[in-house]
Amino acid sequence: MTRLGTGIGWRPEIADVVERMPGIDWVEAVSENLCPGHLPDSLLRLRERGVTVVPHGVSLGLGGAERPDAGRLAALAERAQVLGSPLVTEHIAFVRAGGPLTASPLLEAGHLLPVPRTRDALDVLCENVRIAQDALPVPLAVENIAALISWPDEEMTEGQFLYELADRTGVRLLIDVANLHTNHVNRGEDPAEALAALPLEAIAYVHVAGGFERDGVWHDSHAHPVPQPVLDILADLASRVAPPGVLLERDEDFPEGEELEDEVRAIRAAVEKGRASATALAGSGTATPRAARDGSGTGSGAGAAVRQRLGLAQTALLSALVAGTPVPEGFDRVRLGVQARALAGKRADVVAKVAPELPVILGPEYRRAFLAYADGCPMTGGYRRDALDFVEHLMRNGRPQDLDVRLELREWWQERSGPVPRSERPGARLARATRRVLLRR
Repeated sequence: MTRLGTGIGWRPEIADVVERMPGIDWVEAVSENLCPGHLPDSLLRLRERGVTVVPHGVSLGLGGAERPDAGRLAALAERAQVLGSPLVTEHIAFVRAGGPLTASPLLEAGHLLPVPRTRDALDVLCENVRIAQDALPVPLAVENIAALISWPDEEMTEGQFLYELADRTGVRLLIDVANLHTNHVNRGEDPAEALAALPLEAIAYVHVAGGFERDGVWHDSHAHPVPQPVLDILADLASRVAPPGVLLERDEDFPEGEELEDEVRAIRAAVEKGRASATALAGSGTATPRAARDGSGTGSGAGAAVRQRLGLAQTALLSALVAGTPVPEGFDRVRLGVQARALAGKRADVVAKVAPELPVILGPEYRRAFLAYADGCPMTGGYRRDALDFVEHLMRNGRPQDLDVRLELREWWQERSGPVPRSERPGARLARATRRVLLRR
């Protein structure tokens, strides 16, 4: 197993800080944000210095009812090869539902959603993981996710579910201790019990991140300092096994470099505390017990009927979250409402990043207008498609009322909606000049 050491999530906003940070052995970059032919100079410099770069995927949807998309797998494989990565990582989650399997419109969550811990879902996940493993040139590790909601009638704990997944597929595990804390607050699940049930030899590395609590719900924001309970879970994990790598994740509201360095030091200290505890236990002859796993570890393949059952259940849940359809039986309506608002807010935030001109054009009205659009218009493609659909929705409904703003939005949409940018089409310069003359009159 590759020994990674101490790392930090590489993001363009903190690229310079990461390059200067002492003691960073490796970084992790979101795979979908990388173009193999045009890698950021910062990542290239880190690679030249011998810093390992691991691509971290977010869009495969290995926990979904459909088989993994071959194009997405090929893209993840290409990034691993270009970066010379020792492994790649993804999530135990579904990110879309619907489509031909359920004879319903395809819906995109734009977020990682939990899979039910049932035998059906496990069979599908195991088969999807095997498909991914066969398509990738390096080992795959999969991450446990944070969740605001729980599926009814689950058949296994998280630890049992992850144990069987690793046992049946040989996949490695990326354990996010912040997500264990999130599930402790939101779903009442004991992190220590989850850790005790894990196949510790399968751990590839560990994520650590911050969040915040509001009205009894923990939000895994990746935009706040790492709290002490998360560091305590990290120390507990380190007392059971020496993690091959530990990485700080931060995606929003980036602090100054010194504060990030302090967080990395706190993470190292928690690991050292856990390892010291393990040494003391070994000296006393006391071992940390692992909970017995539930199941034979063999399992069956995922037939068409199993995939369809899972697909229908996931579509019903996602439709309730993003399209306002009735809440499926057994789910907590209040928690689903919290999750639905979080999904809409994330859509607004990400669209503002991929299309930064829109908040500028619309000003303070951007967020209100986007949330109103999101309330009745589920996302059916990626975030760039969502930005185009949002503007088209505004134009179709004669919004906003300011004519100059509408004209600016129309020009923005026309520039990006075709296969070739409007500014590069024949006659584009003449058209813009004519429009400027007309607006002066």
